[in-house]
Amino acid sequence: MNLIWFLRMAQWVRHPPPMWKVILVLCVIAACAALFIVERYVGWPDWLTTNGGSRPVRLN
Repeated sequence: MNLIWFLRMAQWVRHPPPMWKVILVLCVIAACAALFIVERYVGWPDWLTTNGGSRPVRLN
């Protein structure tokens, strides 16, 4: 690990973030995990798939 990360961790130990920020981050992580699990075991719905399969055109 980089020395900057150790300094950042030390700063977080000395001055922890507010509880609402911790809860917000945990809720975002839980929502991402739930979407991943649903997409993994149920599958991607057809109505969210685009009809086109073409690549974007490059303009030089």
